[in-house]
Amino acid sequence: MESGAAAGPVAGRFPFPYTPYRIQEQFMEALYGALEAGRVGIFESPTGTGKSLSLICGALAWLRDWEEKRRQEEARLLALGAGGQDALSPQQARPGSADTAGQPDWVTAFVQKKEEQDMVDRLKEEQIRRKKREDRLEKIRQNVQLKYAAKRKRCEEDEAKRLLQLSKEALSQGAGEGALDQLDHNEEELILAEYESDDEKKVVSGLEEDDDDLEEEHVTKIYYCSRTHSQLSQFVREVQKSPFGKDTRLVSLGSRQNLCVNEEVRRLGALQLINDRCMEMQKNKHEKKSNEENEGKKRRVSRTVCPFNSFEQMQFLRDEVLVEVKDIEQLVSLGRETKACPYYGSRFAIPAAQLVVLPYQMLLHEPTRNAAGIKLKDQVVIIDEAHNLIDTITCIHSAEVSGSQLCCAHSQLLQYMERYRKHLKAKNLMYIKQILYLLEQFVAMLGGNVNQNPGSQTVSQTGTVLKSINDFLFQSQIDNINLFKVQRYCEKSLISRKLFGFVERYGGPSSAVKTNKENQKVAGLQDFLLTLQQGSDKEAGTPQSPPMEAEQDQLRTASPLMQIEGFLSALTNANQDGRVILNRQGTVGQSSLKFLLLNPAVHFAKVVEECRAVIIAGGTMQPVADFREQLLCCAGVDPARIVEFSCGHVIPPENILPIILCSGPSNQQLEFTYQTRDLPQMMDETGRILCNLCNVIPGGVVCFFPSYEYEKQVYGHWEKSGLLSRLAARKKIFQEPKKANQVEQVLVEYAKCIKRCSQTGGQMTGALLLSVVGGKMSEGINFSDDLGRCVIMVGMPYPNIRSPELQEKMTWLDKTMPRAGGQTPSRVLIENLCMKAVNQSIGRAIRHQKDFASILLLDHRYTRPAIFNKLPQWIRERTQVKPAFGSAFAELRKVRTPCILSCYQHCPHCPHLDLFRAFPSE
Repeated sequence: MESGAAAGPVAGRFPFPYTPYRIQEQFMEALYGALEAGRVGIFESPTGTGKSLSLICGALAWLRDWEEKRRQEEARLLALGAGGQDALSPQQARPGSADTAGQPDWVTAFVQKKEEQDMVDRLKEEQIRRKKREDRLEKIRQNVQLKYAAKRKRCEEDEAKRLLQLSKEALSQGAGEGALDQLDHNEEELILAEYESDDEKKVVSGLEEDDDDLEEEHVTKIYYCSRTHSQLSQFVREVQKSPFGKDTRLVSLGSRQNLCVNEEVRRLGALQLINDRCMEMQKNKHEKKSNEENEGKKRRVSRTVCPFNSFEQMQFLRDEVLVEVKDIEQLVSLGRETKACPYYGSRFAIPAAQLVVLPYQMLLHEPTRNAAGIKLKDQVVIIDEAHNLIDTITCIHSAEVSGSQLCCAHSQLLQYMERYRKHLKAKNLMYIKQILYLLEQFVAMLGGNVNQNPGSQTVSQTGTVLKSINDFLFQSQIDNINLFKVQRYCEKSLISRKLFGFVERYGGPSSAVKTNKENQKVAGLQDFLLTLQQGSDKEAGTPQSPPMEAEQDQLRTASPLMQIEGFLSALTNANQDGRVILNRQGTVGQSSLKFLLLNPAVHFAKVVEECRAVIIAGGTMQPVADFREQLLCCAGVDPARIVEFSCGHVIPPENILPIILCSGPSNQQLEFTYQTRDLPQMMDETGRILCNLCNVIPGGVVCFFPSYEYEKQVYGHWEKSGLLSRLAARKKIFQEPKKANQVEQVLVEYAKCIKRCSQTGGQMTGALLLSVVGGKMSEGINFSDDLGRCVIMVGMPYPNIRSPELQEKMTWLDKTMPRAGGQTPSRVLIENLCMKAVNQSIGRAIRHQKDFASILLLDHRYTRPAIFNKLPQWIRERTQVKPAFGSAFAELRKVRTPCILSCYQHCPHCPHLDLFRAFPSE
């Protein structure tokens, strides 16, 4: 992050590592006010303006002041309690309340006095607990030896366990212990444990319930969440560098996939497999304890317990986390060093933490939130990078399953039931039969038969059909099944994990299966899975899946029931809040069922209801109407509670040149609608514009197209017309790849080319990158400095309104939302989706105070007030509308001279000077 001025503390209440920009001060003031007043804020601060540091210093300054006020209030109340009745306020019994309740004044006074005494006692307990925690953490800070004492003890325990195990193995040799009831060795762990009750008490895995530390109250804290693991790590590093880095108790939360240090579990790869295996190991630990207590019962086969699940070690890890700010990588390293689980250990630190850093899903998905022990009551939530928050909530709570997955899951579960029928309790059999029936009916809704290969079953009536949840349940004849109970059974029994273990054992071609009568049935599973795999390969038409898709393939083929559980959970939403999409393609295997969430507000409502304040922040939040109306108002937030803040950019006005271009060099009007954008003259005009721009703009030019298909079509047309070779003479041309694992390589080559051209000079002046709106390079990629001296937006990237999902969303909005500014809600949605995508793409260029770039919007429709007003304010204020190409081209030629002078004045050793000398001002 760029600094605003010379380093030094800022005057006022916001400690800062350097003198902040004025807009940063405004941001922190507005943030402090919103937190103090308990508001729901929508905050926009462009990338490059130090948003992360403003969030950190503004929010933690408020928390510091809040804690100080809380301490003063506690001291006052404790003093009153110590002073007895004489010290209490003389007006304890409020007039009117006693009359209303029909109670005498002395009764009311007694009750109030009792409540106050209880509060004083509670405050004393909290004070003792807090003092104990602070002393413990200070002791760890001061005494480095303590850090290694627990580690040594753990190593000693491991060695003792290893010797004990060796002794047991030596004694058991030749004992002739067979497997239970003719089951193979260790096969018992595949059998479902007895499912005792649907209302079974929920126990948090891995926690000792009788430990006093777990009763610790949650202090007032800030939950900060963002989209990706790298964004969270970057935020933690900013906290470490801030004035609050030494004194803040911060804990980073993450998925098991990021935090697990058990290599055996990590090797499973897929997140769902890791989750289930971990939960199974926690369950084994509790079963092992109960079995040890029940001596005299039949001895059971030993089950695997995670060696990192040591309560004592995780307490130590908790304290280490609270003593010093650590990011995910440092947390994992500490877990390996101390042999303690970072996933559960970090959760132990939540109650005492002041700042909790976590990914979107963990906060926005209520079951995940509850499982992690996150309590939002009266806390502060900051959601960063929130421009796609509505889509994120929708995706988290939507689910899709294919016909192949449904048939595969049915076959696996049926074989599992047949194999272990004699070993399963009645309630397990009942639920398995219910799940089999559900799968059978789901496949029937796609027009298929669950007992036949889905790849060879042709669907008679293809197309897409949308149904309400209730209609889908009735038509599939499953309305008599309690899906809530089925969902809970799947969660508690770990049936998908058991099934995955069963398929691992018997589904592979190398598995050896006994030839008794029961196992002959299981042998058929191998053949069926093989035909499913061959069928899906034929449908896909690709010889091999890329590495990035390996996890999804593993889940689809090995454990489809895990995916189906998500779909079952989605069907428990309220009827009016979602739709079921039946997508019938050529075969049953290619067809799918998808749950589409229409009302994301229902899942966000609890967050805004429970929290003291919620801040939704991002670099590009415009247009904000979606957040205000679709998310906040629909979630029941009082409009008076909503506050909006948007600040400008730190760059000088002359460092950015946004232009709306209405026509090209041959006076062809620029209007890239679905009807006109495929015309040869439109594609030619786009090519001529780029040719002219590449002649005068140094370094990198990034051109965004509405879709991959259109970019490919234009590229092919230029190739035939010769425009491509003219472009390639000035800029080396790169195309954005569709596959995510190829993006980095393209970017590296693109950057190398620009650097090489700037150093050597000559006719080749840089590179041209053809990108796609909504693709891999329109979000999260920084085209700073020479990587993006000009960003071009070809047309307006409206979404495909023929999409059944979008049509259903539009219909739902028109029914539930009022008209705004004379426009229907569905029309506003389409424009907002388009402009959000535009704003994200054009914001890629300016990344710091001394950066400069031009932005070209190629379509006259951008001049319409409804569209123009949805551009970010800092871009909108500087945008020029150019009806003709000539005047726009003149502006672009002029802008280079002040940029060179400005850059030279700031840094006489500027690495870009060679590049600029190749383009002397004309």
